[in-house]
Amino acid sequence: MIQKDSIQTNADPRTRGRWLVLTAVSLGLLLATIDTSILYIAVPVLETDLGASTSQSLWIINTYPLVMTGLLLGTGTLGDRYGHKRVFQIGIVLFGAASLIAAFSPTPEVLIVARALLAVGAALMLPATLAIIRVTFDDERERNIAIAVWSSVSIGGIAFGPLVGGLLLEWFWWGSVFLINVPIVLVTFVLAAVYAPKAREDGTVPWDLFSSVLALIGLTGLVAAIKEISLPGPSWTVIVGALVLAVVGFGAFVRRQGRLETPLLDFIIFKNRAVSAGVVAAGLSTFVFAGVGAVTSQHFQTSEGFTPLQSGLLVGCIAVGATVTSLLSGAMLSRLGSRPLLRGGAALAALGYAAAAVLLPVSIWGFGAALFIAGTGIGVLITVASSTIITNVAPERAGMASGVEEVSYEFGSLLSVTVLGSLYASLALTTPATAISYQGVLVLGAAVALLGFISIAWLVRRSRLVGE
Repeated sequence: MIQKDSIQTNADPRTRGRWLVLTAVSLGLLLATIDTSILYIAVPVLETDLGASTSQSLWIINTYPLVMTGLLLGTGTLGDRYGHKRVFQIGIVLFGAASLIAAFSPTPEVLIVARALLAVGAALMLPATLAIIRVTFDDERERNIAIAVWSSVSIGGIAFGPLVGGLLLEWFWWGSVFLINVPIVLVTFVLAAVYAPKAREDGTVPWDLFSSVLALIGLTGLVAAIKEISLPGPSWTVIVGALVLAVVGFGAFVRRQGRLETPLLDFIIFKNRAVSAGVVAAGLSTFVFAGVGAVTSQHFQTSEGFTPLQSGLLVGCIAVGATVTSLLSGAMLSRLGSRPLLRGGAALAALGYAAAAVLLPVSIWGFGAALFIAGTGIGVLITVASSTIITNVAPERAGMASGVEEVSYEFGSLLSVTVLGSLYASLALTTPATAISYQGVLVLGAAVALLGFISIAWLVRRSRLVGE
């Protein structure tokens, strides 16, 4: 009995509370991801209650993913330097403060600034979530399960954002979509402060803000060019100028990384085919989910007469499929390895969207089932991609690996909403039947998933991946 008590007394607190650590980082992740999509159905309300113009409404929505994606690499390295727990806590506090500003914004301009601050807080949190999981779970099987939970929360946050927003707007004023963040922020901060392990700090790892700014400049130029191309009668001056900005920003970023002793992004990690396959899978998973989800919500509300809740339930078919398989694939990863799961996930996503395009005019139930199949593939990709990236990089560079992983997800999401949303708008202008325009989006989603399958298959054909 004495020996048993002694063992319990000396037990590692990190081991006892590791699942509470997972709860804390999952709550932070949920906040960051749900804010990506929670405003998709709020544009009419913002224009009516806040007096926002259409352009301002789009900036209110797009500022968040744009700023977050541009900063993610830098904030991942920031965690390597100052400790991921500390950076996570700073991020959650900033997110809570920005939520209060956003909820009570008197003008559209203030709300845009608040959304940018929310993005900074999210950019601080997101790489830290996976890095904290990496240093908390030493056992590979438990770590895979933890990453599976992380993945399901990530996809669930984006997927159910419109549903949460719709329910809140049904009963409360528009600021409630931000105010709901505050109590979750408080719980998350306390759990992280008490249970999260203090990761090793490496003061020799530099933090290069200028590199993050260059990445943000390049990304802004690329998104601006895509949006302008989709407009009727686009300005080629704007398109060329935006593309030049993108090339200059990205080019300067790449050159700067080559000159830095410790770059924000060490391109040598991509020589590891497992990491490259994980990056492709991560970007693919959110590309074929976020864009299709956003367009689905828009199409069925504006063209089919669905309510926000009804259209949200259709998007939920993808989310449910992804949630189920993201959890299951964590357990399957240790048994099957990454290779068949990555290829199988991409193939299921392609099959599901192709079937959805065919079944759309035939049966709404069959269409929903096809979206569910696509979601099952997306869920596998998200879990296995995260595990592949984070476990194939040295632990001391966990922050950079997490940043790369998060950039892959957020860039895929931002690019897909821009590309597929623009494609739908363009086809709707030239095609009398908007259902055909929506089918075009589904076909493109299937084509991108098929291209991802081919790319992943080529990358992993000779690679030794996690669990194999």
